[in-house]
Amino acid sequence: MTYWMIFLRLAHIFTGVFWVGAALAMYFFINPAVRATAEAGQKFMGHILTQSRFSAAMIGAGLTTAIAGTLLYWIDSDGFTSAWMMAGPGIGFAIGATFAVIGLVAGYMIPRTGAAMGKLAAQFKGPPTPEQQAQMGALSSRMAMISTVNIICLIAATVLMAVARYLRF
Repeated sequence: MTYWMIFLRLAHIFTGVFWVGAALAMYFFINPAVRATAEAGQKFMGHILTQSRFSAAMIGAGLTTAIAGTLLYWIDSDGFTSAWMMAGPGIGFAIGATFAVIGLVAGYMIPRTGAAMGKLAAQFKGPPTPEQQAQMGALSSRMAMISTVNIICLIAATVLMAVARYLRF
């Protein structure tokens, strides 16, 4: 059981570090650079979200983190049956897991919204029409909201996972 726990913890931590770190870099550095570079930035973002393996890597890391975390919680809680689940650590990990799942769902929506933005942008023949501008504005607002939900949830999940073992209620 010890080797299994070590493997699960390493998988959970390393894929979680990649997942959250890449999301933070995207939110705080890449997205602002894309906005600042207008059309060139939009082409870059369209490429990274639809033509590269970045989105697949993010979803894969999120799923691996969630599966390994669920198995670790199952082991720690003796198959979801122990009183530990109602103690501080159990509650902290459960709340953190809830934030992580919400972040995973939001993260799954980001490339889909990006693909819709790319598809719409490909329809532009010259300057966009007022209708196209309205659609792009709606998609941009949706992307901003999804990205914000994603990053808040991943930060909350990371904090709770880091401190859950020390929580006392």
